[in-house]
Amino acid sequence: MRFDLTDLRLFLHVVEAGSLTAGAQRSHMTLASASQRVRGMEDALGTPLLTRHAQGVRPTEAGRTLLHHARVVLQQMERLRGELGEYGQGLKGHVRFLCGTSALTEHLPEVLARFLAQHPRVSIDLEERPSPDTVEALRAGLCDIGIVSDAIDTEGLECHPFRRDDLVLVMPRGHALAGRRRVKLAEVVDSEFVGLPADSALQQLVTMHARALGRHLSYRVRVRNFEAVCRMVEQGIGVGILPQTAAARCARSMKIARASLADAWAERTLMACVRNSQELPLNARRMLAYLLEPVEKA
Repeated sequence: MRFDLTDLRLFLHVVEAGSLTAGAQRSHMTLASASQRVRGMEDALGTPLLTRHAQGVRPTEAGRTLLHHARVVLQQMERLRGELGEYGQGLKGHVRFLCGTSALTEHLPEVLARFLAQHPRVSIDLEERPSPDTVEALRAGLCDIGIVSDAIDTEGLECHPFRRDDLVLVMPRGHALAGRRRVKLAEVVDSEFVGLPADSALQQLVTMHARALGRHLSYRVRVRNFEAVCRMVEQGIGVGILPQTAAARCARSMKIARASLADAWAERTLMACVRNSQELPLNARRMLAYLLEPVEKA
């Protein structure tokens, strides 16, 4: 079975367009040439990849499997071209990094700033993703390093403790629960909340556990960062759920109260994960080692 990149790109275009004719046009091929290539792939596999119907084509089960891998391969090739092009401009390394909201805003900025200062010819692709998406990307080889919650199934990955990241409830100082040290989500699930955007990794986690209680959280306002959440809470608009580090930092300058979330899922350790540290590119290995240095050195 031999598929080249032209085959994979053609198949992707055909499925996305829903038509062999349109897919051929996107691939800058004649219809006859495209049809021949698709038949060649089907012959090599010994099974149909597309079902034809009046409106066009749809992928078969085998076709959907090929589609998934075609996307992965083509995405990796695009990254390869981009990274090699950067080497030609004087760059000597590139690290692909995925993490959640808390790691992105609270734990990584200073660490990455120091690493990049020491390695001026290395660049980092840093993207916020929920922990399940990061684990999937690591397993698929789509990133070098991921920071995820220890509550996530990371079977098959190499994982190392990175930072403690417990979640807390933040409230106005006059709130009825302001004197409590620990509070369960169930006790405040009917409160009005201040939250992050719905697509943020932390917000998705909180939403998931509210749904597990059979409830839907009511948000008075959504804002872009932890500081804005605390400012809104300070003004009495609602309560919020934040990492302890962010809440403690904001409490130094804002009139807010804090209580630890007593739910087990809120007691978290962030883990730095890779598929296999021995197989990482050199600069990704250096980045991982830097992340795992003791906190006082980070």
